[in-house]
Amino acid sequence: MSAPRLLFVGDADSVHLQRWVREMHARGAECHVITRRPAPLAGATLHAVRPGDDAAGWFAALPEVRRVARAIAPDLVHGHYVTSNGLWAAACGVRPCVITAWGSDLLVTPRESRAKRWLTGWILRRADLLTGDSADLLDAMRAFDVTAPCHEILWGADTERFVPPARPRDPDVFTIVSLRQWLPNYHIDVILQAVARLRARAPGAALRLLLLGGGALEPLLRDQAAALGLLEPGAEVARFVGRVDDAGLVAALQAADVSVSVPASDATSVALLESLACGCAVVVSDLPANRAWVDDAGGLRVPAGDAVALADALHALLADRARCAAMGVHNRAVALARASRRAQMDRMWALYLQLLGRAA
Repeated sequence: MSAPRLLFVGDADSVHLQRWVREMHARGAECHVITRRPAPLAGATLHAVRPGDDAAGWFAALPEVRRVARAIAPDLVHGHYVTSNGLWAAACGVRPCVITAWGSDLLVTPRESRAKRWLTGWILRRADLLTGDSADLLDAMRAFDVTAPCHEILWGADTERFVPPARPRDPDVFTIVSLRQWLPNYHIDVILQAVARLRARAPGAALRLLLLGGGALEPLLRDQAAALGLLEPGAEVARFVGRVDDAGLVAALQAADVSVSVPASDATSVALLESLACGCAVVVSDLPANRAWVDDAGGLRVPAGDAVALADALHALLADRARCAAMGVHNRAVALARASRRAQMDRMWALYLQLLGRAA
């Protein structure tokens, strides 16, 4: 039996899509990717169509997308992110069609206008299989009267690479890490405000804030950090690390006592799962997806956008380092039990084969 030929429609420069494709290639699939954001992608043949991000381009490129899809002749198509790549997947003429929601594409975008809500529903109802990484995403899909089965499939964490540090974390420095992008939804400005409040409340504590992720708000965030006194020469608290590879992520998480993720809107965050896998305590915004992963044994939940509440949570963990460490141990066990990327991708592979009428 020949290897399944899978066509993915997604952002090739996204580490999440790259990991998904690599996992399917490792399971024997022939992988192709149609994208507006080309980037090197191991394990797949890349097909760049109308690079850019203008809204009109998603519609103008549809004839070309159909031509490319016909030339590839895949066994199925899988669109990643409903209201952009999902449009191309749903309209390219390939069946079965799989659509995966990423979060804001269902939780935010359809609320912006009637046209976007109509388009979201049209895309979802074209799918033969729908996936999302949290229960609230699946509920959002079902609200569009879809007929396709909806499955909760996590991006997952590589629990063999993302592991706790071999040695105890530095007891003399309280290290906080954020892995989220420097974009409005992720409230990096709120994290900076909270750390400044924490510093004022515990002036004798050695604090370190590692900001990974990178993004368009960097100039504004650097100015804010400087104004808050977090970039003082010789007493620098905030470090703008930016984008790093998996090794860099692991190193930062292994150094951190607490991982902070306080977006306004989110599904199950890979950053959160990787933080759990590395044995970090976590402080997260009180969202439905986060409640599924973070209870009092593993971290604290705070209202999104509330710098005072975030500072209070960080102070509570700074004041009780033993509790903080115990949360990390608990979170590692949670990651092993529920967040393994390998197990999640095995489930997805089985769903592909089921759609194609092949035995898993």
